Amino acid sequence: MTALRQRKGSKGKDPGPDAQSPRCDHAAEGPVKTASGTLWWTVLCVVTGCTVGVSLGLLCCIYVATLHENDLWFSNIKEVEREISFRTECGLYYSYYKQMLRAPSIQEGLYELVNDNTTESKRTINILQRMNIYQEVLLSILYRILPIQCQFHHYTVFDAIFLQLNLLFINLFSLSFTIVYSPIIIHNLLNVCVCVCVCRIDTTRVEFTISLRENWSLPFFALQVAAITCYLRPHLRPAHQRVVLWLVFVCTLCFCLTWQFNQFILLVQALLIFTLDALDFLTAKQVTSLYLVQVVSLLSVWLLQFCNSMILGSLVLSFIVSVLFIKHFQTGLKTGGFVVRVGKLVLHVFLVLTLTFIINYSAKKILQLRSDEHIFKFIKAKFGLGATRDFDASLYLCEEAFGLLPMDTFERLAGTLLIYPYLCTLSVLLIVLALAAMFNLRYLDYDGDESTFSMRPDIAYNLLHTVFFGLLAFSTMRMKYLWTGHMCAFAAFGVCGKEVWALCLRVIHCNTKAKLRLVRYSVPVVVLVFLYYKFWPRLSEEVSELREFYDPDTVELMNWISSKTSKRAVFAGSMQLLAGIKLCTGRVLTNHPHYEDQALRERTRQVRKGFFLFIYLFFWLHTYKFSRDGVRARVIQRESQRDGVRARVSQRESQRDGGVSARVIQRESQRDGVRARVIQRESQRDGVRGRVREMVSEGE
Repeated sequence: MTALRQRKGSKGKDPGPDAQSPRCDHAAEGPVKTASGTLWWTVLCVVTGCTVGVSLGLLCCIYVATLHENDLWFSNIKEVEREISFRTECGLYYSYYKQMLRAPSIQEGLYELVNDNTTESKRTINILQRMNIYQEVLLSILYRILPIQCQFHHYTVFDAIFLQLNLLFINLFSLSFTIVYSPIIIHNLLNVCVCVCVCRIDTTRVEFTISLRENWSLPFFALQVAAITCYLRPHLRPAHQRVVLWLVFVCTLCFCLTWQFNQFILLVQALLIFTLDALDFLTAKQVTSLYLVQVVSLLSVWLLQFCNSMILGSLVLSFIVSVLFIKHFQTGLKTGGFVVRVGKLVLHVFLVLTLTFIINYSAKKILQLRSDEHIFKFIKAKFGLGATRDFDASLYLCEEAFGLLPMDTFERLAGTLLIYPYLCTLSVLLIVLALAAMFNLRYLDYDGDESTFSMRPDIAYNLLHTVFFGLLAFSTMRMKYLWTGHMCAFAAFGVCGKEVWALCLRVIHCNTKAKLRLVRYSVPVVVLVFLYYKFWPRLSEEVSELREFYDPDTVELMNWISSKTSKRAVFAGSMQLLAGIKLCTGRVLTNHPHYEDQALRERTRQVRKGFFLFIYLFFWLHTYKFSRDGVRARVIQRESQRDGVRARVSQRESQRDGGVSARVIQRESQRDGVRARVIQRESQRDGVRGRVREMVSEGE
């Protein structure tokens, strides 16, 4: 990765478009030879590594297939329940595989796809043009030709995991050059396999979304990255370069043919290549070759999809044309001092971006293209630059998969120890990349030898790949599966590769072969032992947990539609439910979950508008009925309140009458008491007078 080199050059001299970039002058470290250096040891190590890779890939494939079977009991449930288990757009794509199998012949099946009038009512559309379903077509043809009696479609998707894991290993092999150290190969394989298994939630979702487009395209994407890594290896022979470049083209073509978001992924890759070219890590020939591969792949897909205008109006094509045009006319871009080169680079970026938007705007106006405008509305609304209440943007904003990456993702990655070696490797290599870029831009005269940092272009490509797609994953959660798989390989490269460890040991002045080998062997073993003791019980529990698909309401609905409605009946509703209706019953739909068409999005808006209008009227009528009942209740309540008032008035009157009479009687009784006391006092006075008289008479 890093090396010391001697750099000599003349200031102001244009190296020319085909000249070798300064960063490629150093010789890459070739394959490490053993003491004997014999050929049989090399062959034995390669065979051992490949055997372990194939075995672990098959184990991961069987593991994911077992989880899918245990979760749904897929092999034992009814056919309608199997079809209902396909969620949202997966059911729509699988319906065309089912349609091809039920067609009388392959030719008639293809004709029905090209002239389809059941997916959208009152419209005849070309499914092969609108959707990326060539994989379903190919599998259906193979199923009809070959003597297959199993769930061929499902097992093929699970086999894609096996392919993806082995392609991640190939990418690691291309980066580390460890061809004769089979233990290092095994460590790489184990790290990738274990990381993918224990981080399964964040690296794949194939066990519950089988027919999702990225499940088909990710293996081709991994192979493309591995092929580009191999193509950028220093001192690769011209014949090998041509072979690898053809492999890049085939992988890019298959990737674009299997996923509708291919143009946006290729745009990120084009920006990555543009950055490496601007920082002088790639030669002009390499940059032009990779750009042309992308252009030819997109044009090939354009032809295979019956001249789909959305591809011609893609932003990546406009960007590549702009870059090649500006590079051709802006000569002397990589000459001059540091400040001059930075100024030229800023001007170059400005010209490329300006011309890109001009070409893209003109192409869309000429082609009258509006199929992909919902993507840009979504991006603007997501970052607060557009209206969030726009219907096209809301179609994506309301989906959790298109939201920001949840923070619990990093908690899970930290729990598996994946995030720590990844961040350490990323930090070290970013520092080296920055230093190497500074030295590449500082193209000055040297009187003597000067030691500088440098970075191999294949490592620089993978470094910026994980950075760019990491940012894409942060912005959109669905795109994290493009990042996490490469993240596992990148972390394994940092843990098992000698480049990062050699640099770290060199910094602390301990860079010896024995210590380097000790660290490279011991750290992966410690990580694997920790992961085994922490996650093996959980993996065993997941495999042993048995569940069953159960959705009787939807099953009853599908059976009722199949038996009680006409085959030409048209259904409207939520796009998720309609995909299941298309798969289970074959009825005609008004809309479906494939958004890449302006007319379909407008129809979806009208359907939802009518649906919400119906709901509004329904609730309004019920509210009106309830309001009338409420008025009656309030009238009755007021009458009862009036009766209560009258009762209280009567009570008060009775209280008044009773109180007055009682007080009169009380007063009369009080008067009688007074009279009695007066009579008593008079009698007492008479008694006193009598005693006085007696005393007077006695005195006399």
